[in-house]
Amino acid sequence: MTNYTWSIVDMNRLTSDGWVFTVHYNVSATDGTYSANTYGTVGYQEQPGETYTPYQDLTEAQVVGWVQTSLGKDTVEASLQSQIDAQINPVQQSGTPWSA
Repeated sequence: MTNYTWSIVDMNRLTSDGWVFTVHYNVSATDGTYSANTYGTVGYQEQPGETYTPYQDLTEAQVVGWVQTSLGKDTVEASLQSQIDAQINPVQQSGTPWSA
């Protein structure tokens, strides 16, 4: 069974009102033997008239939820699982036949 860990590495915000416009995230996956991870950023645009959680009240779980919704949690985790599967059953190798 593969375990996934989503974390927020950093966020960029406006100093005027604390509105977060970029979230930097990391997702790690491991099955205990093999592992894979991905790092990236998600940008957000302020929507006039919407209510926002004040910056100081944000939680990592809340922001992880934003990222999972934006990227598609299942899509990201399936991609990481594919990387682990490729480590378990490689479809490519490198090397030379004369060096064992």
